[in-house]
Amino acid sequence: MVTLADIEAAAVSLSPAEKQELMLFLASRLRAEGAMPPEPRVFSADEMSRWIEEDEADLRRVREQQ
Repeated sequence: MVTLADIEAAAVSLSPAEKQELMLFLASRLRAEGAMPPEPRVFSADEMSRWIEEDEADLRRVREQQ
C-alpha cells in the first residue's frame, strides 16, 4: 500500500503540467464524492491594506535593483 507521504514525494518530481493534471483529477474526485469546498477566508481591510503596502514596497525594491 502506498502512503500519503509516498504520494507527496512522488508529486514533487512531476512537471508543472503533470501537477496541474493531478490537481484537476483530485478536484474532480472530491466533487464526485460530495466533498464541500472550504469556507472562504475573511480578511480585514487592515490586513489587505498591509499586504498591498508590502507588495508595493517589494515592487519598488525590485525596480531599484534593475
